[in-house]
Amino acid sequence: MTRLRVPAPTAVRGCTLTGPLTPLPPRPTRIQRTSAFCKHWILRLVALAQRYPGVLALFGFVSGLISFFTVDRHEGFARVIAVVMLVSWLWLVVEKSVNRRVADRFGVALPTPVLRYVTQMIHQESLFFVLPFLYAATTWNSGQAIFTGLLGAAAIVALVDPLYYRWLARHHWVFLTYHTLTLFAVLLTAPPLLFNLRTGESYQLALGVAVVLAFPTLAGLVTLQTWWRRLAVIGLMAVLATGGWFARAWVPPATLRLSEAALSLQLNTRNPTAEKRLKEVSVSQLRSSGLYAFTAVAAPLGLKEHIYHVWLHNGREVDRIPIDIRGGRKEGYRAWTHKRNFPPNPAGRWEVRVITDAGQMIGVMRFDALAGTEP
Repeated sequence: MTRLRVPAPTAVRGCTLTGPLTPLPPRPTRIQRTSAFCKHWILRLVALAQRYPGVLALFGFVSGLISFFTVDRHEGFARVIAVVMLVSWLWLVVEKSVNRRVADRFGVALPTPVLRYVTQMIHQESLFFVLPFLYAATTWNSGQAIFTGLLGAAAIVALVDPLYYRWLARHHWVFLTYHTLTLFAVLLTAPPLLFNLRTGESYQLALGVAVVLAFPTLAGLVTLQTWWRRLAVIGLMAVLATGGWFARAWVPPATLRLSEAALSLQLNTRNPTAEKRLKEVSVSQLRSSGLYAFTAVAAPLGLKEHIYHVWLHNGREVDRIPIDIRGGRKEGYRAWTHKRNFPPNPAGRWEVRVITDAGQMIGVMRFDALAGTEP
């Protein structure tokens, strides 16, 4: 029988086998490759935004301006931007849980600094989007100037990184308050554009969401134990809701604005325009012909609003006349009231406030009633 000689394995100099061979790692799946690709580009976009921080704020402001000027003509851009604002805020609500699930499922997660910067970008976009609406709706010789000025300051904080990260983000309750205020402003503006909600309904929605979001902040401030802590937090939320409702006159109705307002002794009712705008009027003129209050209120197309002309004499309300308006006219919906019944002694300081059904002020007209001869 012929024996087969099997050659011994050839030794390779410098190599020593110390155990079993390690298998090659499995190739990434298509989903993992797609996730890594998206993460790569998100990080690049964030780095670019960090390099040019003013671009995002500028985009938000320009988009707000375009939305402000196109909403009267029912162009879709304003609603698209409003949808983007609401979707971005929905992302802020769910981003932690979504990022955690994506990391568990695909092994890819965005770093925490990136998520914080995305939050900052949404704050910038939101604040600069609502500012044109609020600026036009603000009655600057009233308490509304404080609210709009506060939002302007918040927009500057979102734009300046040292203020945003070193001061705002380090104080948890301050950051939550800032976050809630920004969302409150967005909910004042976006729902009337998207769903034709009345300003009162939009204010109630914004206030309700703000009170709910304030719960973590209030819970962190109350240090009581057991069930007293729950009662204290609920009481503080009730106080916040009540205070927010009574402060509504200081908050401008974001989607309503006076495009024209005048007081006059005569009015062309066929083509409503005030014949002569008055700042002073004699008591005899008031008693003989009364006074017209003419307003043109601009509102989004499809929006129907119930407003009032509230007449005040020396700070005391003497009359409240209801008006129904419809949105869509670039020049504003023209309406007027004619007041003929005045107090026995009408001399003094008068105001005609234009307010919504919810009590938010759209504008104010003032005049002095002088005893004696015509001014």
